[in-house]
Amino acid sequence: MESVGCCSSSTSPEKRKQRQNQRDNKPYRGIRMRKWGKWVAEIREPNKRSRIWLGSYSSPVAAARAYDTAVFCLRGPSARLNFPEYITEEDDLRDGGGADMSSASIRKKATEVGARVDALETAHHHGPAESNSARASVKPDLNEYPDPENSDEE
Repeated sequence: MESVGCCSSSTSPEKRKQRQNQRDNKPYRGIRMRKWGKWVAEIREPNKRSRIWLGSYSSPVAAARAYDTAVFCLRGPSARLNFPEYITEEDDLRDGGGADMSSASIRKKATEVGARVDALETAHHHGPAESNSARASVKPDLNEYPDPENSDEE
Protein backbone atom coordinates (compact mmCIF):
# COMPACT_ATOMS: atom_id res chain seq x y z
CA MET A 1 0.00 0.00 0.00
CA GLU A 2 1.40 3.36 -1.02
CA SER A 3 1.02 6.19 1.48
CA VAL A 4 0.06 9.69 0.48
CA GLY A 5 2.36 12.37 1.85
CA CYS A 6 -0.30 14.70 3.19
CA CYS A 7 1.35 15.10 6.55
CA SER A 8 4.99 14.79 5.58
CA SER A 9 7.39 17.52 6.53
CA SER A 10 9.30 17.46 3.26
CA THR A 11 8.29 19.92 0.57
CA SER A 12 7.86 18.86 -3.02
CA PRO A 13 10.15 20.43 -5.63
CA GLU A 14 7.13 22.07 -7.28
CA LYS A 15 6.14 23.78 -4.03
CA ARG A 16 9.71 24.99 -3.46
CA LYS A 17 9.87 26.38 -6.99
CA GLN A 18 6.50 28.13 -6.52
CA ARG A 19 7.68 29.75 -3.26
CA GLN A 20 10.91 30.87 -4.92
CA ASN A 21 8.94 32.49 -7.76
CA GLN A 22 6.77 34.29 -5.23
CA ARG A 23 9.88 35.60 -3.44
CA ASP A 24 11.37 36.71 -6.76
CA ASN A 25 8.22 38.70 -7.63
CA LYS A 26 8.19 40.41 -4.22
CA PRO A 27 10.95 43.00 -4.32
CA TYR A 28 10.63 44.22 -0.71
CA ARG A 29 9.65 42.93 2.69
CA GLY A 30 6.09 43.56 3.93
CA ILE A 31 4.46 44.35 0.57
CA ARG A 32 2.54 42.53 -2.14
CA MET A 33 1.09 43.36 -5.52
CA ARG A 34 -2.62 43.24 -6.25
CA LYS A 35 -3.86 41.63 -9.47
CA TRP A 36 -4.55 45.05 -10.98
CA GLY A 37 -1.02 46.35 -10.34
CA LYS A 38 -1.29 48.34 -7.10
CA TRP A 39 1.21 47.63 -4.33
CA VAL A 40 -0.11 47.23 -0.79
CA ALA A 41 1.58 47.11 2.59
CA GLU A 42 0.45 45.72 5.91
CA ILE A 43 2.11 44.50 9.07
CA ARG A 44 1.07 42.15 11.84
CA GLU A 45 0.82 43.66 15.31
CA PRO A 46 3.18 42.09 17.84
CA ASN A 47 1.59 39.36 19.99
CA LYS A 48 -1.75 39.74 18.16
CA ARG A 49 -3.45 38.15 15.21
CA SER A 50 -4.60 41.49 13.80
CA ARG A 51 -2.82 43.43 11.11
CA ILE A 52 -2.29 47.13 10.56
CA TRP A 53 -3.25 48.21 7.05
CA LEU A 54 -0.60 50.57 5.70
CA GLY A 55 -2.16 51.55 2.40
CA SER A 56 -2.22 50.96 -1.33
CA TYR A 57 0.41 52.56 -3.54
CA SER A 58 1.32 52.74 -7.23
CA SER A 59 5.01 51.94 -6.66
CA PRO A 60 6.65 49.14 -4.68
CA VAL A 61 9.13 51.59 -3.18
CA ALA A 62 6.32 53.66 -1.61
CA ALA A 63 4.71 50.55 -0.12
CA ALA A 64 8.08 49.37 1.20
CA ARG A 65 8.79 52.75 2.78
CA ALA A 66 5.37 52.69 4.49
CA TYR A 67 6.20 49.22 5.82
CA ASP A 68 9.61 50.40 7.03
CA THR A 69 8.00 53.27 8.92
CA ALA A 70 5.54 50.95 10.65
CA VAL A 71 8.06 48.24 11.51
CA PHE A 72 10.45 50.85 12.91
CA CYS A 73 7.67 52.29 15.08
CA LEU A 74 6.82 48.80 16.35
CA ARG A 75 10.28 47.30 16.81
CA GLY A 76 12.66 50.23 17.03
CA PRO A 77 16.27 50.18 15.80
CA SER A 78 16.37 46.36 15.79
CA ALA A 79 13.79 46.19 12.98
CA ARG A 80 14.73 44.60 9.65
CA LEU A 81 14.13 47.37 7.11
CA ASN A 82 14.01 47.61 3.34
CA PHE A 83 15.69 51.03 3.33
CA PRO A 84 17.58 51.49 6.60
CA GLU A 85 19.38 54.55 5.24
CA TYR A 86 16.12 56.55 5.07
CA ILE A 87 14.90 55.90 8.60
CA THR A 88 17.88 57.66 10.18
CA GLU A 89 17.11 60.79 8.15
CA GLU A 90 13.55 61.16 9.47
CA ASP A 91 13.67 62.83 12.89
CA ASP A 92 9.97 62.39 13.59
CA LEU A 93 10.40 58.59 13.44
CA ARG A 94 13.33 58.52 15.84
CA ASP A 95 11.13 60.09 18.51
CA GLY A 96 8.49 57.37 18.22
CA GLY A 97 10.69 54.42 17.31
CA GLY A 98 10.23 51.52 19.67
CA ALA A 99 7.82 53.41 21.92
CA ASP A 100 4.34 52.14 22.65
CA MET A 101 2.25 53.65 19.89
CA SER A 102 -1.33 52.94 18.94
CA SER A 103 -2.02 51.13 15.69
CA ALA A 104 -3.85 54.23 14.45
CA SER A 105 -0.81 56.47 14.97
CA ILE A 106 1.48 53.89 13.33
CA ARG A 107 -0.90 53.66 10.36
CA LYS A 108 -1.02 57.46 10.11
CA LYS A 109 2.78 57.85 10.08
CA ALA A 110 3.23 54.99 7.62
CA THR A 111 0.60 56.25 5.18
CA GLU A 112 2.05 59.77 5.32
CA VAL A 113 5.50 58.48 4.39
CA GLY A 114 4.09 56.13 1.75
CA ALA A 115 1.96 58.84 0.16
CA ARG A 116 4.88 61.26 0.09
CA VAL A 117 7.17 58.70 -1.55
CA ASP A 118 4.41 57.66 -3.97
CA ALA A 119 3.93 61.28 -5.03
CA LEU A 120 7.67 61.71 -5.55
CA GLU A 121 7.92 58.44 -7.50
CA THR A 122 4.95 59.38 -9.69
CA ALA A 123 6.35 62.87 -10.34
CA HIS A 124 9.75 61.38 -11.13
CA HIS A 125 8.34 58.87 -13.63
CA HIS A 126 6.01 61.40 -15.24
CA GLY A 127 8.36 64.24 -16.05
CA PRO A 128 7.33 67.67 -17.37
CA ALA A 129 7.36 66.53 -21.02
CA GLU A 130 4.82 63.80 -20.34
CA SER A 131 2.55 66.02 -18.26
CA ASN A 132 2.48 68.68 -21.01
CA SER A 133 1.47 66.14 -23.63
CA ALA A 134 -1.23 64.83 -21.28
CA ARG A 135 -2.63 68.36 -20.95
CA ALA A 136 -2.56 68.83 -24.73
CA SER A 137 -4.76 65.78 -25.28
CA VAL A 138 -7.66 66.94 -23.09
CA LYS A 139 -10.77 64.91 -23.73
CA PRO A 140 -13.83 66.95 -24.71
CA ASP A 141 -16.80 67.15 -22.39
CA LEU A 142 -19.42 65.02 -24.14
CA ASN A 143 -22.23 66.59 -22.13
CA GLU A 144 -21.46 70.04 -23.47
CA TYR A 145 -23.23 71.39 -26.58
CA PRO A 146 -20.86 72.11 -29.49
CA ASP A 147 -19.76 75.68 -30.02
CA PRO A 148 -21.08 76.96 -33.39
CA GLU A 149 -17.69 78.47 -34.21
CA ASN A 150 -15.91 75.15 -33.80
CA SER A 151 -18.49 72.91 -35.44
CA ASP A 152 -17.57 70.79 -38.43
CA GLU A 153 -20.58 71.97 -40.45
CA GLU A 154 -19.92 74.51 -43.21
